[in-house]
Amino acid sequence: QVQLVESGGGLVHPGGSLRLSCAASGFTFSNYAMAWYRQTPGKERELVAGIGSTTGGSTTYADSVKGRFTISRDNAKSTVYLQMNSLKSEDTAAYYCKIASGSPNLQGTWGQGTQVTVSS
Repeated sequence: QVQLVESGGGLVHPGGSLRLSCAASGFTFSNYAMAWYRQTPGKERELVAGIGSTTGGSTTYADSVKGRFTISRDNAKSTVYLQMNSLKSEDTAAYYCKIASGSPNLQGTWGQGTQVTVSS
C-alpha cells in the first residue's frame, strides 16, 4: 500500500538548519508531484513547498519560507527532501509530506509526520 515516512525533525536553535526526508513506497514515485505541509496545534495544515514529478522539477513555496527552504527529490530513491535553513521559532510545527497530484485516494495519504521545534 501507499506509504510516506517522514524523518529528520528535531530540536534546533533559531538560525539553524534541518533536512527533512520523506521516503515513499507503494506507488510509482516519479509519476507524481510531491509537497511538504506543516501543522501546529489548533491550526489547519498549510502548504510549505511543492515540486513537480521530475528530479529538478518546478517548485513552489509559501511566502513565509521563500529563500530559506528548498524542496528537492531523488526519484531513484523515491524520496523527497526539505532543506530548511535560517529557521525561526514560527517554523515550529509537525511536518508532513504528501502526494500532490493524481487520484483523490493518493492525495489523501499522509505520513505520520516529523516534529520540528525551533527554540533557544
